[in-house]
Amino acid sequence: MDHVVVSREQWLAARQELLANEKELTRHRDEVNRLRRNLPWTKVEQEYEFDGEAGKTSLCDLFGDCSQLIVYHFMFDPMWTEGCKSCSLLADTYQSLGIHLQHRDVAMVTVSRAPLDKLLAFRQRMEWNFPWVSSHASDFNQDFGVTFTEAQIEQGDTFYNFERNPFPITEAPGISVFAREDGQIYHTYSAYARGLDMLMGIYHFLDLVPKGRDEQDLVYSMEWVRHHDRYGDDTFVDPYVQLMTPD
Repeated sequence: MDHVVVSREQWLAARQELLANEKELTRHRDEVNRLRRNLPWTKVEQEYEFDGEAGKTSLCDLFGDCSQLIVYHFMFDPMWTEGCKSCSLLADTYQSLGIHLQHRDVAMVTVSRAPLDKLLAFRQRMEWNFPWVSSHASDFNQDFGVTFTEAQIEQGDTFYNFERNPFPITEAPGISVFAREDGQIYHTYSAYARGLDMLMGIYHFLDLVPKGRDEQDLVYSMEWVRHHDRYGDDTFVDPYVQLMTPD
């Protein structure tokens, strides 16, 4: 790395200048958060059913005793043998948040399309304990923009992150937020792609260090990521690299 080295006094002056920018960013983030909270709501008209550890469960059931629900759309196609490594990195971040969210009237559930037995086996392997349900028999993933058919992919006709662009695989990451009021469920917010950055705790730490995220020379930004039990595993083959690298 090639960095300027200065006196302590010069560093302090530069740090104070950066602090002014950081404060401006904080104020802007507060304003964006306000705008997010003030988004209009839309009714969820469809009845969705999921497979959970206690049997069949509805979207309403996922709220528990809370009036607000966060759903993380975890990429796990029914044909895959394990969940997405990048979604797993994010799951490592929110693994222990459930108890704290519940005390702020928020339930959080992870939803994937793979059958429940696969989800629970993978959860056990990763030593997680958050609620995870399967949407395998419903249109939930499709309706909330995180699952695409092979035909859509071949035709480049996928609508992801609120715009129509080609997407390379059947599953995509995302997060959706719901509210329950007077017995009615409302969809209040969804985010995808870089919109999930704010949830990726490790990136906020990497942004503090001199090398930053250090992803500029990779095939794609998260190529470096592994399941937390696969770092140092020389047999690991990254399926996304295979998708993004021409034959």
